[in-house]
This record gives sequence, structure tokens and C-alpha cells, in this order.
Amino acid sequence: MNDIINVEKINSYLDIKGDKKKIEAILDKALELKGLENDEVAALLNLEDENSIQKLFNAAKTVKEKIYGKRIVFFAPLYVSNHCCNNCLYCGFRHENKELKRRILSVEEAVKEAEKIIQMGHKRILLVAGEDLKMTSLDYTRRIVEGIYADKIENGEIRRLNLNLAPLSVAQFKEVSSWGIGTFQVFQETYHPEVYKKMHPSGPKSNYNNRLEVWDRAIEGGIKDFGVGALFGLYDYRFEVLALIEHSKYLLNKYGVGPHTISVPRIEPAEGSDLSQRPPYEVLDKQFKKIIAVLRLAVPYTGMILTTRENPDMRRAALEFGITQVSAGSRTNPGGYSEETSTAQFVMADDRSLDTMVRELSQTGFIPSFCTSCYRLGRVGVDFMPFAREGSIHKFCDPNAISTFAEYLNDYASPETKAAGFAAIKKHIEENFTNENLKAQVNSTLERINSGERDIYV
Repeated sequence: MNDIINVEKINSYLDIKGDKKKIEAILDKALELKGLENDEVAALLNLEDENSIQKLFNAAKTVKEKIYGKRIVFFAPLYVSNHCCNNCLYCGFRHENKELKRRILSVEEAVKEAEKIIQMGHKRILLVAGEDLKMTSLDYTRRIVEGIYADKIENGEIRRLNLNLAPLSVAQFKEVSSWGIGTFQVFQETYHPEVYKKMHPSGPKSNYNNRLEVWDRAIEGGIKDFGVGALFGLYDYRFEVLALIEHSKYLLNKYGVGPHTISVPRIEPAEGSDLSQRPPYEVLDKQFKKIIAVLRLAVPYTGMILTTRENPDMRRAALEFGITQVSAGSRTNPGGYSEETSTAQFVMADDRSLDTMVRELSQTGFIPSFCTSCYRLGRVGVDFMPFAREGSIHKFCDPNAISTFAEYLNDYASPETKAAGFAAIKKHIEENFTNENLKAQVNSTLERINSGERDIYV
């Protein structure tokens, strides 16, 4: 464990602070897109004065726009089962929650749920199941993946399926890596071993090391892109941020590939959990924004995900200086897109539709993206990292974001959203494409899409 997460080492950084000169030097260094050291991260996490915090946000916004520009990627979660053999104290799906109405979707029902998501306009799904491989076997999951990929509704389809499942063995990862999936997510929840033990008293998930070492097995098993995360509120947020960064550095140094995404969920109330009121270490909004900004500076190449756990105001703010991927129109219960028949995993704070969010982003200068081209062209894993780390990935992402955005506007958007979206595209091209050949290529692609062609990408 100490090779990945050294608790004493992390604790030694927790209270480090910096004077004004040191903070400015750290922020200047962060703008070079090379990441930060632990003492620098701690100094930023411990900022208190508003002026310095605003400078932190400004630096994070600059770094985000250097690498990701104004693109925001959309996805939707698809929960196929709330059966779980773990007893995580914070989760409504936990095994000892006898009030929960359990449900596992059939393969046909899961594909039907995906169709509802397709009809919203989504191209990406995050497939989620409670950790119970007896109820949700790999064969069951494979058949769902194959069924969803094969399903087409007019111009709609899911082009990328990500998975959030239980940690697997090397052999199991080898099987999953042959399915054509995108990112495989497993979150450590809390990196502090003693807190982890308390929060996960029984079930396979109670094995801290098995979960911590999951990415070593995944990479050996052929998984190219992986997503990490912590559930903020279980322990000191400073410890969790430092641990996430240490974990990312370990993977990058050992395998040449860091996490494709980092998720930053905060605990939300869940029916039947033991933490239905205030979390053990409540993370205030001010602190949460610092978490996002510091992670953006410390691991600049990594996509960052914020779900509908957070309210619209927080999500709007976080998009400015850190977050690059968001869910929209989400349901967190099996069958939730078709009917309300089972309990959700947590309380959602943002129930805006995809159309509403796309319109709002268009009106505020962002470019919604439904792109999946990197995964189909092999720009993944160690082949993706150089583009991301040097900030050149936008050469592919900007044209592909615009083309998939135009697809959405033509096929799914309301008239108001369509007008706002195409106005945003026109402005973005005029302000950001200085190369005339590239500008002509993008405009040509738009003409083809507006004429009915689909899935054009570079």
C-alpha cells in the first residue's frame, strides 16, 4: 500500500501554508501545465483569504482553457441494478438496507433504458451496477454492452459506453477490454485506511488494498482509460485531494498513463444510509470549489466529472475553472428513465434536462460536446496522454465537438436551443479558428451535417 498511498507522508503535508509570494510562484508554475508537488498542493488547499482564492480560480480557468478550451462533454448514467453485497454506510444500495426495493434490469430492459437516453440526444452512457457479480455477472454486462452498441434509433446511437463496476481480476479485465468500452471507473471513496475500514464494514469492498490496486490489474488486463475518484465528506478533503494526486502520479510514473478522469462527488442524502444527515467531514461550497481548482492545476491533463449530485449554481461555477464532463437528465435508479419503480442511489440536486443545459451553455460561451472519436481512432491510454499533457488535444477535440454539437442541434434540440447553439458555434469558429484551412474544413463539415450526414470526425 505504501508504494501508492503513504498515510504518514500525506499527513506531513496537510498543514503547509504559503505566504503571498509563495502562492503567486505556485500559481505561475501551474500555468506551465506541468502539475504541482504535494507541498504546493497543500498550500493552495489551505488558502483562506478571498483575494488569493480568486487568483487560484483564475489560474485554474486559464489552465482548463489552455487544454480543454470551452468544450463541455455530456453523458448520462444508466443504472442496471441496485443489488449489492457491500454495506457501505453512506450508500442507499447497501446490503443491510431492508427498505430498498431491489431491482435488476433484464438485458432487454437495459437496452430500452438506453433508448430513452438516446432519444434525449446523448451519445455516451456510463453503465453502473451495484457491486454483486453474482447478480450482475460479466456475461450479463457484456450482453447489455453489445445490445446498446447495436441499437440505433434514426440518427441516434450510443457511441461510447463507460463502465462503473466492481473491481475485477486481471483475467476479468482482459475479457472486459475486448468489449470496445471507453473508461472503466472505480472510486476509492476514501484513501484513509482507518476511515475506509469504518465506512465499509462488510462485503468485498471492505478490502482496502484490493480496491487500491485495481488499476494495476486493469492496466495488466488491457484497460486503456480509467477513472478515479473520492467521495468527499468521509474524511479531511485535503488528505483526499493529496491522495488522489499521489495515486495519479504513481500510475503515470509506473505505466506512463494517468487517470483519464477524476470524479469529485460530495456525499448526498440517501434513503437507508447511516449518513442520512450531515457527513462526518462536511465539505462546504467554498472548500469544494478549491478542491476542483486545485485538482485542475495539479493534474491538468485529466478530465474532471461533476454529476447531478451538485445543484445548478455549483455546476455552473465549477465549469468555469475545472470541470470538463457533466451528466444531464440523469436517473440513478434502475429503470428510472422509463418509470419510477426503485429507489435512487442518492438525492439529485440538478434535474435540468439535457436540452436546457445545452441551451444555457451555448448562451454562456461554452461548446457542448458529444464526441467519442478518440476511442474509435485509438487515441487512448498511453497514446492519448502526450496530447493531453502538452495541451494539443484541442486540435482534434474542437472540430469534433462542433460536429457532434451540430448533430445534436439538428436532431434533438428545441427551436430555442437550436438557435442559441448555432449562434454559439458561429461565434466560436470566428474567435478560435485562426487557421483558414482548418476553418474551411470545419465549415464544410457543418454543411455536410446540416445536409444529413452524421458521425464525421477527425
